[in-house]
Formats: sequence, structure tokens, C-alpha cells
Amino acid sequence: MKEYDVKITETLERTVTVQAESREEAQEQVEQKWNDSVYVLDAEDFTHADFAVTGERSMEKARMSVLLVEPEQHPKLVEIDPGLKSLQAAVGGDIEVVYPYSDPVGIVCGEESKLRGLPLNRALRDENGDVYDIVAGNFLVVGLSEDDFCSLTPEQANKFEALFHRPELFIRMGRSIAAMPIPDDIVAERQAAREKAAKAKAKPVPERDAI
Repeated sequence: MKEYDVKITETLERTVTVQAESREEAQEQVEQKWNDSVYVLDAEDFTHADFAVTGERSMEKARMSVLLVEPEQHPKLVEIDPGLKSLQAAVGGDIEVVYPYSDPVGIVCGEESKLRGLPLNRALRDENGDVYDIVAGNFLVVGLSEDDFCSLTPEQANKFEALFHRPELFIRMGRSIAAMPIPDDIVAERQAAREKAAKAKAKPVPERDAI
């Protein structure tokens, strides 16, 4: 959808009769009286209107460049539409946004990811490095403008890719949970296994001859 500027031009017209020595004098008389507001044209003098498009602008918002963080995978820089539906699709349901960092970024995650039992993804740590929460399911790291989400800057993308680069496993130890980084070689093996399974699932099954 686009936004357009349309100029409306209305034409008002009235004929008046004056006495004069010449055509030019008659025109000058009427023009002077019009300037003096003796003749004021109104709705009764309307004859027609013209319409002309004078400007055109796209109303579609630019796609956002954000960081997608999935369980047991390295973060990926992706482009998505800025609308709510795209954000919900990325995290798999209704969203909530948390702001754990001083940088102008937010974490968009699933509102009920833990209640739905989605895989634990990454730990959130305080300034001392202690875990205070764990994000479950997919989440996005997005930039923040004055009134909306926006693309990450290259510096922000690099910073948070490094922060969340290592996927984590979580082990319950008494009343606490320990976050253990998954080595890169194991991440690669699991990614290869997922891709192989996806290809096998997408491969069409050959039809068997009817007996």
C-alpha cells in the first residue's frame, strides 16, 4: 500500500454586467470590484473540480535487521518485517519484550515459552556474571528507536552475536541451574543432523505400483 497526495482544484465562475467605454475598461472595473470584495464567489458559482496526484510515497516499513537466537544454534543475523505477526512467527507465539541491557536493544521472546515447555535457550546474567533468568525458545535481539523496534547497528549485531554465540545446556544443581556452553564442534554436528533430517523429510516418497 502507498500514500498519495491529491490536489483538488475547484472552479468558481460568475458573469457580471458593467458599462464601460472598452473591453479593457470593463475588465479593469470588474477586477477592481473583485479585489474590493464587491464580487465574492461562493458555492452557487461552482462549475467543476479537477483532481491531480502530486505525490506518491510507499507506506511499507523497511525490513529490520535483527539477531535470531535459537536453542543449540549460533545466532543468525536475519531480516524480518517490523509487524507484530512477523515477530510472533519468529518466536512461535505471543511476544514479550525485556530490556536487560543499557544498550538501546530489546529481547523479543515468547510470552509463554516456559509454560509451553520449549527448550531452554540462553541465560541472562547480571553485571557480576550470575544467572538471574533463562530465555526459553527462540528469541530476537532488536534495536530500539524512540517509539518502535528497529534494525541493530553493525556494532550492536557484533556485540550481541558474541554475547550469545555459544549455545548453552542447563543442568539443575540443587536449587540452582548451571549454564554450560556447548562446544562449537558439537553445535556443528547437531546442525548437520538437523539439516539431514529436514532434507529427508522434504524428499518425496516414490509411489509404489499398485498390486
